[in-house]
Amino acid sequence: MPGLMSLRRRAEGDKPLKGAKISGCTHITAQIAVLIETLIRLGSEVRWAACNIYSTQNEVAAALAQENIPIFAWTNETDEEFWWCISKALNINGSSDWLPNMILDDGGDLTYYCQKQMTSVFNSLKGIVEESVTGIHRLYQMSRSGLLTIPALNVNDSVTKTKFDNLYLCKESVIDSLKRCTDTMLGGKQVLICGYGEVGKGCCQSLKSVGCLIYVTEIDPICALQACMDGFKVVRLEEVIKQMDIVITATGNKSVITREHVEKLKTGAILCNMGHSNTEIDIDSLQQPDIIWDDVRLNVQHLTFPSGKRVTLIAEGRIMNLCCSSVPSFFISITASAQALGLIDLFHAPCGKYKNDVYLLPKKMDEYVASLHLPAFDAHLTELNDDQCQYLGINKSGPFKPNYYRY
Repeated sequence: MPGLMSLRRRAEGDKPLKGAKISGCTHITAQIAVLIETLIRLGSEVRWAACNIYSTQNEVAAALAQENIPIFAWTNETDEEFWWCISKALNINGSSDWLPNMILDDGGDLTYYCQKQMTSVFNSLKGIVEESVTGIHRLYQMSRSGLLTIPALNVNDSVTKTKFDNLYLCKESVIDSLKRCTDTMLGGKQVLICGYGEVGKGCCQSLKSVGCLIYVTEIDPICALQACMDGFKVVRLEEVIKQMDIVITATGNKSVITREHVEKLKTGAILCNMGHSNTEIDIDSLQQPDIIWDDVRLNVQHLTFPSGKRVTLIAEGRIMNLCCSSVPSFFISITASAQALGLIDLFHAPCGKYKNDVYLLPKKMDEYVASLHLPAFDAHLTELNDDQCQYLGINKSGPFKPNYYRY
């Protein structure tokens, strides 16, 4: 994780997070362990829980606990255990001398718990850093309804997150996840990708490269036009569902795939999700007495319907690449660097810099995150001279693009 380690080396001596007490709720993987250790090395105290009941790497959680880091996570948690772990990350009913003053969230569950169960926690918080589309939706809803009483930084829509974690990470991990879970051949398979945002784009590019026939569903005419120009057929779900071999959701929405849709799939079809939340596939509608669930391997179930049709479901509709595979550390380094910088920025923000609203990561910070990772490629940036800077109306050290620029 070159960028995050570079940030650690540069900032460790200054301890910019000294006094910060961070409650975190993210995936618990080896890469996130590096982030947790970095936050501690930068001066903070942390307590941590998992944002997904299947993605925790138990050996990583155990290693963190062995270092006396308060970590509350294990793979295959029940829903009740999941919320208990989140309460422990917030130190609810624990020692009164430890209250979080920062939240690092992935999916919004930690923030949601505070909002529903213990609103008094917000009184001690300086801010929230959120990295997922699901969590950002929740924060914007809280802001519109007047329930957001502290500032929040939106890492999910930062350029370095959307273009690298969402696009390139999914491009490199979707095939690995499908292969590990199902051992299926992908060449010639008909694949439906629901959503053509950055995650959907990455999945489409990757699967196209191995010979899959790609179809896309979209609600947004701009994304739909992009899919058309990239050579993919944009369709409605009901037009093609019966002929699909693989269906992948990547919308950030809820109930994109329902039981009615699943019953129309062919026998042997694979159903999975690449979005953060497990709401995209309506699992409740599939957990009915007349549908037989068989565990065939870790995080893979066969669903047999009354008609005898059998469909393969991966990770009960939770994010496939983190539940069933591994993801390249380089991409996690990019997002983790943005998260760490966001925490530092909010922690030191002077009164009045941020109101009780949701803010994008500052452009200058986004560019700095990218610059931390360029040495890994031995990349050398061109420098503008003074005359060129004056002509373009920008500073020699950036930011180099206006906030409205679309990369």
